[in-house]
Amino acid sequence: MGSLTRLIVFLSIFAAITLKSNSEYLLPITKHEPTNQFYTTFNIGSSTKSPVNLLLDLGTNLTWLNCRKLKSLSSLRLVTCQSSTCKSIPGNGCEGKSCLYKQQNPLGQNPVVTGRVVQDRASISTTDGGKFLSQVSVPRFTFSCAGEKTLEGLPPPVAGVLALSPGSSSFTKQVTSAFNVIPKFSLCLPSSGTGRFYIAGIHYFIPPFNDSSSSIPMTLTPIRGTDSGDYLILVQSIYVGGTPLKLNPDLLNGGAKLSTVVHYVLQTDIYNALAQSFTLKAKAMGISKVPSVAPFKHCFDARTVEKNLTGPNVPVIEIGLPGRIGELKWGFYGANTVVKVKETVMCLAFIDGGKKPENLMVIGTHQLQDHMLEFDFSGTVLAFSESLLLHNTSCSTWTSQK
Repeated sequence: MGSLTRLIVFLSIFAAITLKSNSEYLLPITKHEPTNQFYTTFNIGSSTKSPVNLLLDLGTNLTWLNCRKLKSLSSLRLVTCQSSTCKSIPGNGCEGKSCLYKQQNPLGQNPVVTGRVVQDRASISTTDGGKFLSQVSVPRFTFSCAGEKTLEGLPPPVAGVLALSPGSSSFTKQVTSAFNVIPKFSLCLPSSGTGRFYIAGIHYFIPPFNDSSSSIPMTLTPIRGTDSGDYLILVQSIYVGGTPLKLNPDLLNGGAKLSTVVHYVLQTDIYNALAQSFTLKAKAMGISKVPSVAPFKHCFDARTVEKNLTGPNVPVIEIGLPGRIGELKWGFYGANTVVKVKETVMCLAFIDGGKKPENLMVIGTHQLQDHMLEFDFSGTVLAFSESLLLHNTSCSTWTSQK
């Protein structure tokens, strides 16, 4: 009888682990319209839960925030300098027995953020892929308390920065480790309103993709995480209107950085080649060029641009990426390649970053809006969808509320 009891207990534990490993989690993504930055919201705290808004940043290794924005500090626990937690954090330091964290501020005037590393409970929601379900907690969520001045440059509703880097201390790595779930996260950045941030996502229910038989079509390409905390994809070529740009191969060797903070940046030679080809293709479509509007260099008469499902009908920009069998193309359409700056003026949505920018290519927030992106840590793979606008839907579609 004892053996049977042990077997039943073992099977129960195994079943629980299996169910747990299939769990997925959902957080909202809000677009702050004045700054076009994106943040998510969840609760921190054990006794008194405090909802905090944190900027999404793929390049930050450890979440930091102004802890004075929390309703209660009573449940915060300092991380000691000699602990394994402290030693595992990139940029860690010590002040007495307290662990300190130093990290680049992605937006503000203060280039380096320094704060004490702490732990507290973080509460997020489970999901079936569409609805928010029950609240669950990461009992020892590790983050840093930064000062008030570090918030300079961030959107006003935001209390800090959420770490989404490939590093072991990132928010997503902490959640997937705590719950023993699939080590991946997915972002659907909205062009307006509310989008979706999945952790360990299995199903993505965004109409018309509402069940497993009609899942969002995704394409796979290798992705590389860097020591600085960036995600890079390997770019083989760039096309405008189906025609490849003639570029020095060295300009593509560094790959393209994916960013949820930077809007759009290209190295000067890449930008010039892209802008020249785009302008010629646009002219052939009957689109008229107009004087530039800072910070953009190449602008067009919006009255000469027709509309379609994917926004302004302008030349398609594609990047060639390595696939399982040969090159694959990731296409960007009007909603992601031009931006309206005046009632009658729209501009090519890229900035000339100079001859020697930190990253030669940045695929930023404007390009990534309304694409589903899935970052898989286990296979160092990025899965991306084509523009959801092609399917007459978007990341802003949200039919299920709390």
